[in-house]
Amino acid sequence: MSIETWWLFVCVTTLVAASPGPNMLHIMTQSVRFGFRRSLFAMAGCLSAIIICVTASGFGLGALLLASPKLFEVLRYLGAAYLLWLGWKNWTSRGERSLVAPAATARTVTAGALYRTALFTGLSNPKLIIFAAAFFPQFIHADRPWVPQFAILVASFAVIEVSCYFAYAAGGRRLAAYLSNDARQRVFNRVSGGLFAAFGAALLAYRL
Repeated sequence: MSIETWWLFVCVTTLVAASPGPNMLHIMTQSVRFGFRRSLFAMAGCLSAIIICVTASGFGLGALLLASPKLFEVLRYLGAAYLLWLGWKNWTSRGERSLVAPAATARTVTAGALYRTALFTGLSNPKLIIFAAAFFPQFIHADRPWVPQFAILVASFAVIEVSCYFAYAAGGRRLAAYLSNDARQRVFNRVSGGLFAAFGAALLAYRL
């Protein structure tokens, strides 16, 4: 892989990663509710999901989904249902309640719960697997070893993704001060809940 090819990959990936989506919205809401430091567990969960999807795609899962529309449909419905559930939890939660454990305060939500919710959020979008299967091969030279090139692309993708996570989490932390008012917090919960529901509806409408 030439440096020019890698740099093009970095530029395109930055545009893709910075775009608002379920992962970025989730990390921002977790930062608002639990603080920047605890949102690191959410970042770890979303990043784990990204690496799992991209790696699985590289080893043939993307081609399998394209060849098995029914399997993709199952994953699509499961993912949409999870995003709609997140939307409902956000919409109905109050300022002091947690998305992960509604009966608990922010202080009692465990790191594992933050990680798992973020992991499932990241895994809720099977379109990522299809995207990776089409996107990554464009930057891999067929006349050179595949594994090292793929590893470099995945590592670069992960670094860019995490950088965007930090930006959204920092924005969420700054937003938290403005949302200290209960009324504003309820508005934020409903807006974020509506966005999660919109992402779920978009996934339901998606077709291969």
